[in-house]
Order: sequence, then structure tokens, then C-alpha cells
Amino acid sequence: RMETDCNPMELPNNTSFEEDSDYRDFEGTDVKDMRLEAEAVVNDVLFAVSNMFVSKTLPCAEDVAYINVETRERNRYCLELTEAGLRVVAYDFDQTDDRLQTPYHETVYSLLDSLSPAYREVFGNALLQRLEALKRETQS
Repeated sequence: RMETDCNPMELPNNTSFEEDSDYRDFEGTDVKDMRLEAEAVVNDVLFAVSNMFVSKTLPCAEDVAYINVETRERNRYCLELTEAGLRVVAYDFDQTDDRLQTPYHETVYSLLDSLSPAYREVFGNALLQRLEALKRETQS
């Protein structure tokens, strides 16, 4: 299994998967890079948690990435992101506990909703504000 550093910000801007011979075998297939997927997850909900970032300590691969999240209640979790979804793999940053058998969630929203009442409130309020803004736009 190929393991890579989890920081996509360190990649040169001119990197192209087509030119990279390691990725030629995957052309035409729908291969997701979980590191990029994890960055998208973080960007989506960062506003509703205290802290959230892709782990730089745990190994990333094409099929798995790890995300550290601290809820507004100050609880810390390490999340595993795979094709199966997201699940809690430890109750601290950059850890995994094989004994932990937590369920997979299809979305980060569902996972955070189950972990953090404060997330639910902040996310709900943001949604409400967006809807009210849309309503104002359609009325003008």
C-alpha cells in the first residue's frame, strides 16, 4: 500500500495526475484521493466546530484519510474517512484504537450531529440564515 504525506498544500501547483506515471493505470476509473476528500470535508464544516484538520501524523492513502476534530464542547476525536464513510477511531487527535467499534456515517453532518449538540445548533442557525437570505433575494 502506498502511503503519502497528508498535506496537499505542499504539492507543487503544476502536478498533474495524467503526467504522473503512477496514476496512468487509473485513467478512466473513478479513483478518489481520500486526502483531497478529507480536505473538502474539513472545509465544509470547520465553521461549526472548534477545530478540524486532516491528520499530518497518521498515514494517508488512496483509500483512507484521518481527520482530527474538536467539537465546541471541547471533545476531541480522530475520524477515519474511507469509501464506507466516516467513523470515530479514537477520542483524541492523531490516534486510532482498534478496539473501538463505532458505526460508519455516510456524511460528516450526520457524524457531527450525533457527537455535538453545539454543532447541530450552529449548523442549523447557519442554514436558517442562508434560507432567510435566499428568501430576501427572491423577494427583491
